[in-house]
Amino acid sequence: MIVTCVHVHVKEPFIKAFTEASAENHLASVEESGNCRFDILQLADDSSVFLLYEAYESEEDAARHKETPHYLKWRETVADWMAEPRKGVKYHALWPK
Repeated sequence: MIVTCVHVHVKEPFIKAFTEASAENHLASVEESGNCRFDILQLADDSSVFLLYEAYESEEDAARHKETPHYLKWRETVADWMAEPRKGVKYHALWPK
């Protein structure tokens, strides 16, 4: 399983719009073949900081996600709302197998 944790810092005026766009992306992403999880987390003490937890069965499944219409729409929609470039960090899941 491949996990990517995407760290996102959103400009204050766009927090609500970002959560709505991300929810739309989430709903389509969890239907993708090979998707195990797609969580959207918001930092408890700073509502402008998010973590997207994306888990896919394989590198190929994760790569395919980035070609989907819903991901491409999300990426374009939220691009100008970020206070800094988002940062994706990849992990190999050890447990659960």
